[in-house]
Amino acid sequence: QVQLVESGGGLVQAGGSLRLSCAASGRTFSRYAMGWFRQAPGKEREFVAAISWNGGSTYYADSVKDRFTISRDNAKNTVYLQMNSLKAEDTAVYYCAADPGAGPVRTTPAFWGQGTQVTVSS
Repeated sequence: QVQLVESGGGLVQAGGSLRLSCAASGRTFSRYAMGWFRQAPGKEREFVAAISWNGGSTYYADSVKDRFTISRDNAKNTVYLQMNSLKAEDTAVYYCAADPGAGPVRTTPAFWGQGTQVTVSS
């Protein structure tokens, strides 16, 4: 089992940047594929980005491709989401997720963090 804690959310102007972090507990972080999802008010949770267990493969939703970058540091048990050129429509609660195995994460990953709010003002 793994516990996930997100940080780095906040309020930013459109066009700005934020970097989210997700710290994972446990010694087996490198055995998990990791992902980020988000949920805007009144909408369903949606996939944002994912990364394989060794960082060799990454996946992005079309809406964030070329603006967001997912990465991981297995030595620090941490996965990151660098968000650039933020838009008002990126406003949401962002959740970190983990799935055992090489990846990619499933649409319903096994483990979730508590979420961090990202608000982009236009």
